[in-house]
Amino acid sequence: MELKEKRFRKNDAGFICANCGLAVLPLGTSSRNHCPRCLCSLHVDINPGDRANPCKGILRPISALPDAKKGYIIIQRCEKCGEVRRNKAAYDAKVQPDDMKLIIALTANHR
Repeated sequence: MELKEKRFRKNDAGFICANCGLAVLPLGTSSRNHCPRCLCSLHVDINPGDRANPCKGILRPISALPDAKKGYIIIQRCEKCGEVRRNKAAYDAKVQPDDMKLIIALTANHR
């Protein structure tokens, strides 16, 4: 029996936001992959945490969806390649929680 490789790799390192310059601290419980201030990410993953995507464009938030199990999902679009990605919000994080006002404002953009 062949074992499948895990699709999620924990990668909870801090980083400097490429969009707004905030020093983003590790989340501590899971992989943080977006800025809590501007909700932007870098398009670096094919599967969560693998850092294998050659694109490296900025993923900008375009909308947000409430989710009964996950809280809120941030929808982002890559400014370089146009790919749309979904990203679980960390609005309840103990360290640098996501900007809840921005998340709520983004829910109005969902169609």
